[in-house]
Amino acid sequence: MKKQIDFSKYSSIKIGPILDVFVIEEKNYPKKNYLLGHCNNVLIGNRPPPLMILGKTFDYIKVENNLLCIGAATAGGRVLSFCKKHDIAHFELLPKLPGSLGGMIKMNAGLKEYEIFNHLHSIITEDGEILKKEIPHGYRWTDFKGVVFEARFEIEKGFNQKHLEMFKKMRDNQPLDPSAGSCFKNPKGDSAGRLIQEVGLKGFQIGRMAFSKQHANFLVNLGEGSFDEAIELILLAQKKVYEKFGVWLENELIVVDERFKGENSPLLKI
Repeated sequence: MKKQIDFSKYSSIKIGPILDVFVIEEKNYPKKNYLLGHCNNVLIGNRPPPLMILGKTFDYIKVENNLLCIGAATAGGRVLSFCKKHDIAHFELLPKLPGSLGGMIKMNAGLKEYEIFNHLHSIITEDGEILKKEIPHGYRWTDFKGVVFEARFEIEKGFNQKHLEMFKKMRDNQPLDPSAGSCFKNPKGDSAGRLIQEVGLKGFQIGRMAFSKQHANFLVNLGEGSFDEAIELILLAQKKVYEKFGVWLENELIVVDERFKGENSPLLKI
């Protein structure tokens, strides 16, 4: 089944064309298609590969064999509500991690040392169950093949209201303008926002896209911003930070466009 999606409305950064997207409702799918979640950390260009999303079949929460089993299409807000209601710990960070669980798993989303992988038990793909210890992962990255249909977590009682409030405050400086969250990963021992500010790009604007005046590592859409304007800003920040500090900023924002695919992407070049 296909569904038409206007990505200028669907994506959190409010950029992208209107496209037909394949909807996965069972555990088989076109292998050439690129999987999207809720598009909270994605910038889609005018030349994307064929796309697909998970359907409602994979939006569920259940407890089996003392594991919390969550469909990959399930929104983080729904998971948080379930855990709060059933007094389950370690999901208090979800208010500041928008999107679907599958997207969070794929990028090992988190806040500082708190990551979605911390209490993960395993994932389910078309190849069956894969234990956490079998999945290469680290700060904002994972390496596994296939589509995540379900994630399973160890259950520990004790939902922590203080942690919930702490996580809410950690990103109180997050801008309200449409964005895709943090644009760059933090270099080891430093902050991407600090580096962008040091090279004079905090609040800097090209067309209708800008690095936020509120938080320099947020690329924001000021209204009708374009993909090309966003890319120009990303490349400019990488160039200026590298020239001044010798640090190459690695994208946390995912660029989905055939022109920026693989090892030849200009976003990866120094």
